[in-house]
Amino acid sequence: MFFDLNLPVSLPTATHFSKKGKGKAFDQDPQFTAAQLRVVDAQIDVLVHLGYRVIAFNQTVHKKVDPKIHVNLLDGLLSQLKGRDGIVFLKRLTIILDEDSEKGFGLINANIPYFNSYDLLSLIPTNQATLALACLTHTLPSQLTTHIISIPLTLARPPFHLKHTLIRTAIKNGAVFEISYTGALGGESEPILVEAGVADPSALSARRNWWASARELVRVTKGKGLIVSGGVVAQADFRAPRDVANLVSLLGLPQDGAHDASTKNAKSTVLRAQTRKTYRAVLSEPVIMVPEGYYPDQPAETTQPTHNVSVAPLATEKDVNSVNGKKRPREEDVIGGTATNLTSNHSSKGGEGDKRKKKRKKNQERNAN
Repeated sequence: MFFDLNLPVSLPTATHFSKKGKGKAFDQDPQFTAAQLRVVDAQIDVLVHLGYRVIAFNQTVHKKVDPKIHVNLLDGLLSQLKGRDGIVFLKRLTIILDEDSEKGFGLINANIPYFNSYDLLSLIPTNQATLALACLTHTLPSQLTTHIISIPLTLARPPFHLKHTLIRTAIKNGAVFEISYTGALGGESEPILVEAGVADPSALSARRNWWASARELVRVTKGKGLIVSGGVVAQADFRAPRDVANLVSLLGLPQDGAHDASTKNAKSTVLRAQTRKTYRAVLSEPVIMVPEGYYPDQPAETTQPTHNVSVAPLATEKDVNSVNGKKRPREEDVIGGTATNLTSNHSSKGGEGDKRKKKRKKNQERNAN
């Protein structure tokens, strides 16, 4: 089963704001037009034809997330798309971190109900401070855990240094680093990424920068904790999973590692993201399974089999005899049989010794005579 965890979804129509009090709110929920829905359906048909079975729609937010302003566009989109048998649709939210959102970008406990409407959470750091924050803080098990860290690979100069300690700590906590193959093809980038400065609009330079940055990411991670997604805007830039694996193998990944980046690792990420709604990603909600034909008013009778077991009595202090200066229990009390007493054996051995002494004394007298 192949996964594509990054299918960008842009804002459907112009959004109208109205000031109410201190904050801002939507006048009405944004609606997708019929033309936009046809474009999304065509993209899904291409992905299904190429062999993808799990598709994640990605909504990108710049800076701070405010539930009063931002609306989950993916709920309305999935309700308007036609159903497809055997295809799983997921909802993903990506937050672009910059200097303004370094101190806080909405990932707080008060906004947990808003983030629970998404299946996946991801971050795009833009400087060294936000990279450290994403790797060390937001990958810890909690209800706001981000399991995907997307590195901007098309920039001419990376905005931060990929330190081994940060990268390996994030992987140890269960996070994965995303590689979007659209940069290697010089494809069109998402407009919000270009506006935020995390994507190069030039196709030629973006392709060259992608190869250098992606190879560095593979070197630092040693091929572990990587997923490959599309991030494709234009329909002509979609590629089949086998082609993507061959493309990623040129970065230094082995063939099995390149295959796992779009199958095994992506599946583990989705399953791990489901534990975000549990306590520290450990406990899940219990489900009581009632067997058929069971009625609480008529409890089932349980019978316990009884077995007759004979146990030999333990030896007491009175049953202990002194043999050769040592105390030991009698064999007949310990074993439970009819063994002879140890003292009788001792006396018999003593009688045989007296006979030998008398016989030896007679022999000495004969020799003396």
